[in-house]
Amino acid sequence: MILYRIGELAKAGGVSERTIDYYTKLGLISPEKRTLKNYRLYSHETLVRLKRINELKQEKYSLDEIKEMLEKWDSVPEEKQVSDKLSHLELHMQQLQREVKELEPLIKQMKPSHARLVLLNLLPQGAACIEAIRLFLEQHGPTL
Repeated sequence: MILYRIGELAKAGGVSERTIDYYTKLGLISPEKRTLKNYRLYSHETLVRLKRINELKQEKYSLDEIKEMLEKWDSVPEEKQVSDKLSHLELHMQQLQREVKELEPLIKQMKPSHARLVLLNLLPQGAACIEAIRLFLEQHGPTL
């Protein structure tokens, strides 16, 4: 098991040591164990959690909201988390399908050259998303 001291965790997580201290005091992260000299040691799972916290902060969640989310995630079995995320993804895809259908009449009204430019800008992103989902399903999905 890989264990990190505060400085190592801070460097690996791209935050300051003060941030690690603060998150520990808030209960967002916690040390795995302590050394004989009472240094806190953090696990690799804590590093993953720290990265998740940073992602949520980038999405503009407050630390209180993040703590609440982390507590919910901790109390839910992993299978339920995956199932919930996949359900959310499915709902999001259905919403995108509805929005595409709403765009169809508008695109048909556009000049062909302008419509082609709009679609060319969207296709790489959409294709990348579709490819990511396809790869995920190939690796983790049921065999059909």
